[in-house]
Amino acid sequence: MVGEQSIESYRDLRVWQESMTLAEQCYLLTREFPRSEMFSLVSQIRRAAASVPANVAEGHGRESTGSFIQSLRIAQGSLKELQTHLLLSQRVGIAGGSALDATLARSDHVGRMLRSLIRSLQSRDPG
Repeated sequence: MVGEQSIESYRDLRVWQESMTLAEQCYLLTREFPRSEMFSLVSQIRRAAASVPANVAEGHGRESTGSFIQSLRIAQGSLKELQTHLLLSQRVGIAGGSALDATLARSDHVGRMLRSLIRSLQSRDPG
């Protein structure tokens, strides 16, 4: 379906694989957050991070390209939400350093992959 390689499952999509790695990074990063943040920033970061690959997977399982594109756009929204929570955690002094930098860099990479996949799908099915 996408690219030159055979895509048999959403698990074959590079954007899903990268967004799963991003979610994993977010879980590891938030382990270092204060316990007082467990039900606020930690929970919001983890939920938003998990939502990105979940929406990619859900969209891939849809019947139409248009539905897949819509799910990818929802994944983009979750990614922006995630980035905002990460930046807030930095601004309030909860997170920082190379782990946060690497997580933000991967989130930018996933965002570029999502945009590229959406453009590719739109060019194949403009309707």
